[in-house]
Order: sequence, then structure tokens, then C-alpha cells
Amino acid sequence: MGTESEDNSVVKEGFLVKRGHVVHNWRVRWFVLKLDRLVYYKYESGKRDSCHRGTIPLNNCKITCPYLEYENRPLVLKLQTSTSEEHFLEACTREERDEWATAIGAAVKNLNPNDAQTPSPSQNKSPKSLQLHNVNLSQVVDSMYDVHTGIRLCSHVEQGSSYTNCFSGSAVVDWLVCNKMALTRVEAVTLASTLLDEGSLRPIGIRSADALRSAALGEQFLDDSTALYSISQSFQKRGSVKAEKSLSAVELSGKVVKRGYLFKQGHKVKNWKVRLFVLRAEPGFLHYYDPSKDDITPVGGISLRGCLVSALDDNGIPTGVKGKVQGNLFKIITQTDTHYYIQAPTHKERMDWIQAIRLVT
Repeated sequence: MGTESEDNSVVKEGFLVKRGHVVHNWRVRWFVLKLDRLVYYKYESGKRDSCHRGTIPLNNCKITCPYLEYENRPLVLKLQTSTSEEHFLEACTREERDEWATAIGAAVKNLNPNDAQTPSPSQNKSPKSLQLHNVNLSQVVDSMYDVHTGIRLCSHVEQGSSYTNCFSGSAVVDWLVCNKMALTRVEAVTLASTLLDEGSLRPIGIRSADALRSAALGEQFLDDSTALYSISQSFQKRGSVKAEKSLSAVELSGKVVKRGYLFKQGHKVKNWKVRLFVLRAEPGFLHYYDPSKDDITPVGGISLRGCLVSALDDNGIPTGVKGKVQGNLFKIITQTDTHYYIQAPTHKERMDWIQAIRLVT
């Protein structure tokens, strides 16, 4: 899956979830960014099609990132071609989404070097994004929403109106500093402003809404006990603890360590399907979701306590593996002797996942 292309123009490649044009369903596709276009492929039984399924021309393409119109899909970016055709693509993490937006934006700029109006991805529009480029915003939001150590949701009254399940701006800053996600209150305000700008946090009540609407960039989040905020509904959905009430609260209470798209072989029907995997620690669990659906409940989960994880030989088809796979396989054996066969997009990702899983077992 992740072999280097013979085409030297390949800039970036990987899985994204794409919304269909005619039927607005979501399907995982393998995207390859070239110097002047974005092409995508379909996978069948764990092997990529030889012919691409579609092309998105990048000349004069406009990028909207983040695109926050889908409630259960907060990691979408939108591309609008020169013919006004719109494409909606979802990544597995904010970092991956922003990397795609930056790479596509650079390709667009190279195609239109004299066009001063070429829009750049919105996450790069302010200096604060550069200051926070090493911050994992996804983990910050997951930590804020943790049932045990997250920020406390309270009821507040502002100018005679009551609001539930929210928190003050100063409580957010206190929490970020206390949990060492920011060293100073100024840094914490910058981080909170980024979360607000990305739609992870939303204003509640008059004071915070007015600041968001009228204040200068970087001053839109208020470190104030009377300015109220809450976590956006979209980020209370997929992969969050409280939304998944049907599963064990303990099982889903662990800190999110890693997430990404991987192939998993089915237990009964030995077919391969792309799943969004979420690795949690303390307790160690590996949950997997169907990225084609808006359902916020995992398809399944693997308890990692006492499990064994190992890479499989790419020469030939290992025992237990069905279909014409492309390699980068690894296997998880649980304490109950259940065998899971998983395929990563690249050799590096396989090793990264194995190492991450071993650290939480």
C-alpha cells in the first residue's frame, strides 16, 4: 500500500474519507497528491486498484480548512475546483487534515505563483497556529472531555439566563495550565483561541459570543470567570467517552494515544475493510470504527492487557491471512487467544502502531 511511486511528482499519499457526488455517502479512498492534481483509488480486499477512480484538478482550487458543517465529522476539509465542483474529504486527525491542506495549498500556489488571491488553509491564517504547531489539538480535546480528569462541566447563570454543561473561560485556562498543556496563562489563552477558532470549543452566552464576533484575532477567547464556553457537539461524538454510553465507561476512559486508518481482516467473512482505529491507554484498548458511517459507536474493541503484537512476514501470505494483501501486516493475539490481522498503509506506520500498542499493553 505504501510503496514509493515511480511517478516523481507524488507529493503526499494516504487514506481520506470522501463524500460521494451523486449519493452523499462517505467512502474511504487512497489519495495521491501530485503537482497539479489529486487522484484517488479504491481498495478491494486489501489491494489497491491499478486504475484511479477520480481526479481533482488543483489549478485555481480553493481550500476551506477546517470545514465544520458536518456535525459528526469535525475533521473535514473542502476543495472547490475552478469549475465550482466541491469535494469533501475527512482525515483521521487534525494534524493529518492540516498536513493535507498545507500540501494541497502549496501545490495550488505553485500552479498560480502570481495569484495573490490564492486562498491558503484557514488554520494558517494567524501567528498562533505557528506557535502551536507541535500541539496535538486532538489529544487536548480528548483530555478535556475525559470523564475522570477532564474539565468539569457546570451550570452557570449569565445576565439572568441559565446554561448547563459549560465552563468559564478562566476555568479553561486554569485547566490547561494545571494539566501542563500550557506553561503560562497567555499560552493557555492562545491554545484556547485555537480550539475556539477550529470549532472544538463554542461560546455560550452573550459575553463570549460578542468577543468571538467583534474582538481582534487572538483576543476572541476570554480568560474571564463570566465568559462561558462548552465543547462543541461534533467533538462530543466520534471517539469521545460520554457519547458512547452503550460501551463500558472504563473501557473508553483511557487517554487517546494514537488514531489512524488501517485495514482489518474480518473474523467470519475473511474480507479486508478500512477502519478508523483509536488506541487508548490506562486501560489499554484498541477500538475500531466504520469511517463510512456517522455512527459514533465503535464496531469493536480489542483489550490490550497481556496481548502479543508482532509484525508478519511480507514474503508470501502468512497463515491465517486471506486475500491478495499488499503487505505491512501485523497481528494481535489477545489473552483469550483471539487473533486479529491488521494491515498498515506503509512499513513505517506498521512499526509505529506496533510500538504504540506495546507501550500500552
